[in-house]
Amino acid sequence: MTDRIRFHLDENVDPVIAAALRRYGIDVTTTVEAGLRTSRDETQLAFANRENRVIVTHDEGFLRVASRTQDHPGITYCHKEARSIGEMIRMLRLIYEVLSPEEMQGHVEYL
Repeated sequence: MTDRIRFHLDENVDPVIAAALRRYGIDVTTTVEAGLRTSRDETQLAFANRENRVIVTHDEGFLRVASRTQDHPGITYCHKEARSIGEMIRMLRLIYEVLSPEEMQGHVEYL
Protein backbone atom coordinates (compact mmCIF):
# COMPACT_ATOMS: atom_id res chain seq x y z
CA MET A 1 0.00 0.00 0.00
CA THR A 2 1.28 3.48 -0.84
CA ASP A 3 1.78 6.05 1.87
CA ARG A 4 -0.35 8.66 0.07
CA ILE A 5 -3.95 8.63 -1.07
CA ARG A 6 -4.53 8.16 -4.78
CA PHE A 7 -7.86 9.25 -6.24
CA HIS A 8 -10.17 7.92 -8.95
CA LEU A 9 -12.79 10.38 -10.24
CA ASP A 10 -15.96 8.84 -11.59
CA GLU A 11 -17.42 10.05 -14.87
CA ASN A 12 -19.73 12.61 -13.24
CA VAL A 13 -16.88 14.56 -11.64
CA ASP A 14 -15.51 17.41 -13.74
CA PRO A 15 -12.12 16.43 -15.25
CA VAL A 16 -10.86 19.94 -14.41
CA ILE A 17 -10.59 18.64 -10.83
CA ALA A 18 -8.26 15.84 -11.95
CA ALA A 19 -6.07 18.29 -13.85
CA ALA A 20 -5.86 20.62 -10.85
CA LEU A 21 -5.00 17.83 -8.41
CA ARG A 22 -2.27 16.61 -10.76
CA ARG A 23 -0.72 20.10 -10.73
CA TYR A 24 -0.30 19.57 -6.99
CA GLY A 25 1.43 16.24 -7.60
CA ILE A 26 -1.56 14.10 -6.59
CA ASP A 27 -2.01 10.77 -8.40
CA VAL A 28 -5.45 10.80 -10.06
CA THR A 29 -7.22 8.64 -12.62
CA THR A 30 -10.58 9.28 -14.23
CA THR A 31 -13.26 6.92 -15.42
CA VAL A 32 -12.79 8.01 -19.03
CA GLU A 33 -9.00 7.54 -18.89
CA ALA A 34 -9.42 4.10 -17.33
CA GLY A 35 -11.82 3.02 -20.09
CA LEU A 36 -14.70 2.60 -17.63
CA ARG A 37 -17.19 5.13 -19.00
CA THR A 38 -20.79 3.89 -18.52
CA SER A 39 -19.55 1.03 -16.29
CA ARG A 40 -21.63 -0.01 -13.31
CA ASP A 41 -20.67 1.26 -9.85
CA GLU A 42 -19.49 -2.22 -8.88
CA THR A 43 -17.07 -2.25 -11.84
CA GLN A 44 -15.75 1.16 -10.86
CA LEU A 45 -15.33 -0.05 -7.29
CA ALA A 46 -13.47 -3.16 -8.45
CA PHE A 47 -11.07 -0.92 -10.39
CA ALA A 48 -10.57 1.31 -7.33
CA ASN A 49 -9.88 -1.77 -5.20
CA ARG A 50 -7.32 -3.17 -7.66
CA GLU A 51 -5.59 0.19 -7.94
CA ASN A 52 -6.05 1.16 -4.26
CA ARG A 53 -7.72 4.46 -5.18
CA VAL A 54 -10.25 6.51 -3.26
CA ILE A 55 -13.31 7.10 -5.44
CA VAL A 56 -14.46 10.71 -5.82
CA THR A 57 -18.09 10.85 -6.85
CA HIS A 58 -21.36 12.76 -7.05
CA ASP A 59 -23.19 9.44 -7.53
CA GLU A 60 -25.32 8.30 -4.57
CA GLY A 61 -25.10 4.75 -5.93
CA PHE A 62 -21.64 4.50 -4.39
CA LEU A 63 -23.15 5.32 -1.01
CA ARG A 64 -25.51 2.36 -1.39
CA VAL A 65 -22.56 0.12 -2.27
CA ALA A 66 -20.65 1.46 0.75
CA SER A 67 -23.61 0.72 3.01
CA ARG A 68 -23.27 -2.97 2.11
CA THR A 69 -19.49 -3.34 2.43
CA GLN A 70 -16.41 -1.69 3.85
CA ASP A 71 -14.24 -3.58 1.39
CA HIS A 72 -13.18 -0.52 -0.59
CA PRO A 73 -10.26 1.93 -0.43
CA GLY A 74 -12.56 4.81 0.46
CA ILE A 75 -15.23 6.96 -1.12
CA THR A 76 -15.37 10.73 -1.18
CA TYR A 77 -18.91 11.90 -1.93
CA CYS A 78 -20.12 15.38 -2.79
CA HIS A 79 -23.64 16.23 -3.90
CA LYS A 80 -23.33 17.67 -7.42
CA GLU A 81 -24.46 21.18 -6.50
CA ALA A 82 -23.11 21.36 -2.96
CA ARG A 83 -19.59 22.60 -3.77
CA SER A 84 -17.85 24.59 -6.46
CA ILE A 85 -15.00 23.04 -8.41
CA GLY A 86 -12.54 25.17 -6.42
CA GLU A 87 -14.03 24.01 -3.11
CA MET A 88 -13.82 20.38 -4.19
CA ILE A 89 -10.17 20.79 -5.18
CA ARG A 90 -9.33 22.41 -1.83
CA MET A 91 -11.18 19.71 0.13
CA LEU A 92 -9.59 16.84 -1.80
CA ARG A 93 -6.16 18.40 -1.27
CA LEU A 94 -6.92 18.57 2.44
CA ILE A 95 -7.93 14.91 2.52
CA TYR A 96 -4.73 14.08 0.64
CA GLU A 97 -2.63 16.02 3.14
CA VAL A 98 -4.18 14.79 6.40
CA LEU A 99 -5.46 11.25 5.82
CA SER A 100 -3.57 8.10 4.95
CA PRO A 101 -4.84 5.34 2.66
CA GLU A 102 -5.31 3.19 5.76
CA GLU A 103 -7.54 5.83 7.36
CA MET A 104 -9.69 6.03 4.22
CA GLN A 105 -10.04 2.24 3.90
CA GLY A 106 -13.75 1.39 4.13
CA HIS A 107 -14.58 5.03 4.96
CA VAL A 108 -16.93 7.49 3.27
CA GLU A 109 -15.89 11.13 3.46
CA TYR A 110 -18.63 13.67 2.72
CA LEU A 111 -17.64 16.99 1.18
